[in-house]
Amino acid sequence: MKIRLFTSAFNDLAGGRNFYERQGDGLGEFFLNSLFSDIDSLVLYGGIHRKVFGFHRLLSKRFPYAIYYQLESANSVVVYRVLDCRQRPRSTHTALKSGG
Repeated sequence: MKIRLFTSAFNDLAGGRNFYERQGDGLGEFFLNSLFSDIDSLVLYGGIHRKVFGFHRLLSKRFPYAIYYQLESANSVVVYRVLDCRQRPRSTHTALKSGG
């Protein structure tokens, strides 16, 4: 399966990396490695996750983040957003409605 990330997902990852890097030296890189590992798992598990706000939602294993994606075809996944789960649900819904 092929994985494609929207610019909005890259921006979300960059924001998360910056936040965690301010918390501790090297934590930002660990955050990125962890989230990209979760995203890479979509090659095998894309499409099995529960739908929330019209998107499949994969919860990160190590950080309080959710990866929102859709199946573009039988062998293609598009990641739209990577959002912090600690925000209000209304903010998540608004971010997803604004698209990629």
